[in-house]
Amino acid sequence: MDTDRTTKLEFAVQMTCDSCAEKVRAALEGKPGVQSVKIDVGKEEVLVESALTSHEVQDLIESTGRRAVLKGIGGTELDLGAAVAMMGGTGPVQGVVRFLQLSEERCLIDGTIDGLEPGTHGLHVHTLGDLTQDCQSCGEHYNPYGRQHGAPQDPDRHVGDLGNIVAGPDGRASFRLEDPELKVWDVIGRSLVVDAGEDDLGRGAHPLSKLTGNSGQRLACGIIARAAGLFQNAKQICACDGVTLWEERDRPLAGTGRRKTTTETPAAHL
Repeated sequence: MDTDRTTKLEFAVQMTCDSCAEKVRAALEGKPGVQSVKIDVGKEEVLVESALTSHEVQDLIESTGRRAVLKGIGGTELDLGAAVAMMGGTGPVQGVVRFLQLSEERCLIDGTIDGLEPGTHGLHVHTLGDLTQDCQSCGEHYNPYGRQHGAPQDPDRHVGDLGNIVAGPDGRASFRLEDPELKVWDVIGRSLVVDAGEDDLGRGAHPLSKLTGNSGQRLACGIIARAAGLFQNAKQICACDGVTLWEERDRPLAGTGRRKTTTETPAAHL
């Protein structure tokens, strides 16, 4: 379900002077969905509390001509865990989707996926974090209670049923969802998959309706990995890739060219 609940986003932003900070502040403050902005020029950090997607906030910061990288995400209360999936596949679809456990009962899903056909696409957590055969080896929808497929608001649904996201004419889907079933600690190591078609939410007449929502081919996927919360990321945005913040900013979101392959690659810190 869509949400307007605010979260806190910690960005590394290339700033060298107070005037840089003021330009960033001016780009953020007063914008719909932005509740508060804190800037530390010395640490080159910007903390934003917002109901916008992380990508939308990053675009506002980068409209000033300064590069920004999301370092951490958190709620307004205790840190209950965060995760990230770098989405990619054999085609042009790629993106980043983040998970934040807001409470024992609510998980926030914040994402931007590019390269989609305009329209509605099913989004699901799958059981396996196995990309050996691209998205085909991710297993079925995550369904630990043996229920039938349904909509996110249905009491009888797969835990991994996240419903649909909508791509605009430019092929981009940006979304913020809240889910009562998903728990970050249960999905780390599993996979997230976006499909070619609309999920019928178990309401259709097709034989696959109660199994998968008949949402078609798996377009892109990513393993769900533990991510940094607020003020937990001193150097890397996705430690499994072995890239620093500014190296990450210039690399593809997923796929070939993403991973650092030199012998100096730091050990994973998952």
